[in-house]
Amino acid sequence: MSSGSFRASRRIRGHDPYLPGEQPILPGSVIKLNTNENPYPPSPQVEKAIASEVERLNLYPNPPACDLRHTVARLHDLEPNQIIFGNGSDDLLNLCIRCFSDDELSVGMMHPSYSLYEVLARVQGSEMIQVPFADDRFSLNLEAIASCGSNLFFLTSPHAPSGRVYRLAELRRLAATFSGLLVIDEAYADFAPETALPLLEEFDHLLITRTLSKSYSLAGLRVGYAIGHPKVIKQLDMVREVYNLDRLAQAGAQAALNDREHFQECLSKIIEQREWLSEQFHSIGWRTLPSGANFVFVRPETADKKFGPSVASSLFHHLATDKILVRYFPKHPLTESYLRISIGKQQEMVMLMNSVKQWTSKDQR
Repeated sequence: MSSGSFRASRRIRGHDPYLPGEQPILPGSVIKLNTNENPYPPSPQVEKAIASEVERLNLYPNPPACDLRHTVARLHDLEPNQIIFGNGSDDLLNLCIRCFSDDELSVGMMHPSYSLYEVLARVQGSEMIQVPFADDRFSLNLEAIASCGSNLFFLTSPHAPSGRVYRLAELRRLAATFSGLLVIDEAYADFAPETALPLLEEFDHLLITRTLSKSYSLAGLRVGYAIGHPKVIKQLDMVREVYNLDRLAQAGAQAALNDREHFQECLSKIIEQREWLSEQFHSIGWRTLPSGANFVFVRPETADKKFGPSVASSLFHHLATDKILVRYFPKHPLTESYLRISIGKQQEMVMLMNSVKQWTSKDQR
């Protein structure tokens, strides 16, 4: 067999892909608290809506997902031309990179943050500017962001992996001083006390991305949307894959968005368990950052009050031995001493704390 002479592009050679949290082959065999999924199933209406579309799978879906755009417009009191849907919010982040960055137009992000931003920029051949946080509470350095010179800037709010919430007044000051396209990634905004949505009336260079993976329990369906000025949405639409949201996804998302009662019920339970878990860690003296997301970011300590990367790694592996998966980010000084723990059901949170107590008792021996 002869071999071809084709080569991978210069941008792909040596490329490091995004690495998601571990996805076990048999998910029911572990307590999965490592990828910020919703522990509750989606609205019962989702299954019915998807089933009703099966006999129409011979037909292409509506390319711009018009019904969904109108639904979200009503939900947020906006116009449909301010909204675009994608195959998860990651699809929309990729569209932003395609439209507003290249080898001359750089991309900016807070560091550490969602590592996919850097991966997408690298594939595009765009320079990535990483702006450090002002302190270990993940406070923003507004002056550094405003002067970074990027054409496109990604900010996760609430921040991942810390859960830090950035208040509306602070985001307003940022939007007023940054001249490029500011993308506020609100993947976890439904769990937070406020959102950047009111700023859309004030700034035409602001784009907000949302996902239905977290608060709507649709991680497996891959649906996300972005909201911004019509001129920005039009630009994104120009490079969107024509059928980027399939027929089943559109039907399921529509059902999930319309069932407000189920949405609020699940949201309340997750926030309640988040506050309970945070209080459990506070009661044993562990530093836990205030969270506006569906996870907590906690710094484990030994019985003699030692903490650090080796301590966080020890608890991470202990929990894994107990078949409890959490997330550890050892590659940055701000995260190397912490674990990020997704909020599960009440019984799962109790089992987590029992395992933590076993680890601390073992440490005492």
